[in-house]
Amino acid sequence: EVQLQASGGGLVQAGGSLRLSCAASGFPFDDYAIGWFRQAPGKEREGVSCWSSSDGSTTYYLDSVKGRFTISTDNAKNTVYLQMNNLKPEDTAVYYCAATRSIYTGQYKYTATYDYWGQGTQVTVSS
Repeated sequence: EVQLQASGGGLVQAGGSLRLSCAASGFPFDDYAIGWFRQAPGKEREGVSCWSSSDGSTTYYLDSVKGRFTISTDNAKNTVYLQMNNLKPEDTAVYYCAATRSIYTGQYKYTATYDYWGQGTQVTVSS
């Protein structure tokens, strides 16, 4: 059974930090790219960052999180992390992780690219 378990969300003040985790199971982790998305109330889900295991490199960051968020992976644990620093109220959203076998890195920011989705974890940043 394919599972993507996102965790680590919470309530934090502006300027604070959180680390999200996405634990994957049920599929060959090394063959998939793992993306982080977020969805704020009333807004579309947007791609935040993506890690491509095929070449061991980060493929992209959303412009608004560059320099504040860092994606990383622990292949031994089949887990992808999203370290979020200097959080802002506009980062408030439900954060989801997702997995795709696509090799087309230019498509990683699009939700339709992904085959599997986790349940989401709430991040709330107070001002």
